[in-house]
Parts: sequence; C-alpha cells; structure tokens
Amino acid sequence: MTMMNRNQKDITILYPEGKIVLGDGDQELGEAVHHFLEQGARKVIINFSKVSYLDSSGVGELVGCYTMIRQQAGDLRICCLSARIASLIKMTSLNSVFAVNDTEDEAIADFR
Repeated sequence: MTMMNRNQKDITILYPEGKIVLGDGDQELGEAVHHFLEQGARKVIINFSKVSYLDSSGVGELVGCYTMIRQQAGDLRICCLSARIASLIKMTSLNSVFAVNDTEDEAIADFR
C-alpha cells in the first residue's frame, strides 16, 4: 500500500492506494494517522477511492484510527468507498460509527 496526502485548510486528507490487509497496509494506515495527529491534525478524511481491498485487519486498523483521532479531540470522515468496502462497513455496522460520505467534497463540507 502507498499513501498520499494533502491538506485543505485545516483538514488532512489521506489517500491510501492498494490493499489494506493483514501485513500489507494495515499498520501503514495507523502510522500515517498517528503521524498527522502528532503534527496537529484534528480533522481527517480517508479517501478510499484507490483502495482495492479491505480485510478484517484493515477494518480493525480503521477502528483504531477512529479511536486514536477521537482521543485527540479530532474527527474522522471516510469517503469514496467501493461497493464491496461500503458493504463491509455496513455489514459490520460501522456505518453507524464512522461518518461516511460518497465524495471527498461531501466529506470536506461535512466538517463545515
């Protein structure tokens, strides 16, 4: 997995690319979130548009990211989920925990 990022005003947007699975991408996601929290980020969007696969370890890491962000008085939005990942989030009832947006623009607007 590779990770790109950008800032839009006070919002940090992460762009993981590839698979977020046990041993490949799961820890990198958490490390990236931790890094940006240390840099002062409190509004984080994870854009899943280039994530091809998410397994249970990836879901667990996403929950860990959410917890880490909330402990720092921050907030998380996820967006641009594939049908499969959206189904997984819904099946695990995490759609009631995470703020899920269809597009990045909606996620950004959701912070305003």
